[in-house]
Amino acid sequence: SVEIEDSAKVLCAKRSPLPVEVKAGETYYWCTCGRSKNQPFCDGGHKGTEHTPLAWTATETETKYFCACKQTANAPFCDGKHKKLPEDAEGKLFAPKSVE
Repeated sequence: SVEIEDSAKVLCAKRSPLPVEVKAGETYYWCTCGRSKNQPFCDGGHKGTEHTPLAWTATETETKYFCACKQTANAPFCDGKHKKLPEDAEGKLFAPKSVE
């Protein structure tokens, strides 16, 4: 098995939300760990961590703003928590739900 340093922590992939045009009826797998290179979606980068992707199915075809800082309380969507992270947070590890 792969040993991942700080496997309980989440990586701030981006300090702003990622707009995605979603299609009604399609299921998306939101990256919860921040390690995916295919943000905001899972690419398997969580292997060796305590994290697994979150499945979400679109009910409408529309633009949704997915959380990329991984601190949202409204997963998988942005709730503005990225604004409470340090300016240089991108690419850094944080405890999940470390900002209120």
